Amino acid sequence: MLTFTIGLHHLEIANSVLYDEGTADNLEQYDAVYLNEDHYKPTSLYIIKLYQDGKLIKNVLIGALGSGIGIHRSSQVIEQDRMVICCCDMVFCLSLPELDLLWKTKADWAVCFEIFKYMEDYIVHGEIDISRIDKDGKIMWQQSGADIFTTAEGKNDFILTKDYILATDWGYCKYKFDFDGNRLS
Repeated sequence: MLTFTIGLHHLEIANSVLYDEGTADNLEQYDAVYLNEDHYKPTSLYIIKLYQDGKLIKNVLIGALGSGIGIHRSSQVIEQDRMVICCCDMVFCLSLPELDLLWKTKADWAVCFEIFKYMEDYIVHGEIDISRIDKDGKIMWQQSGADIFTTAEGKNDFILTKDYILATDWGYCKYKFDFDGNRLS
């Protein structure tokens, strides 16, 4: 579980147990549920809870398909008025503190590992694609490589500098992209 403080609010994000849409037998009830729209059972589910003065104000569930890697420090971007979070192949944007769904975008065919703020946009490190998404959830560009964008060690395989993006694939080929999606090397 990850926790964040946003003004007067406390936010918790955690992996969830199974959720069965349309039944009252779920372990928890949610104020809102945001899932993939293809009606397949999500492979990853995250509970997002918002507290104020120790009291639960709202809890929502998000879920999507694809490989799941769980919640970690770079799987979301928390801003003053929104949270943008990777869940499987999707990126969800929720308003803060309301936790209303602003948009969701399929940003990779398999899994979105990480997301980073870049100017007014977001850079997504996906397994298949590196993507730039604008603040409204529109994909500005995507780039893929010869293999998946991770290494066996999973360390230093995706680096953002002030001038470029450096990604390493499974075969240890390095890719350098500018922030407009052009491959530099």
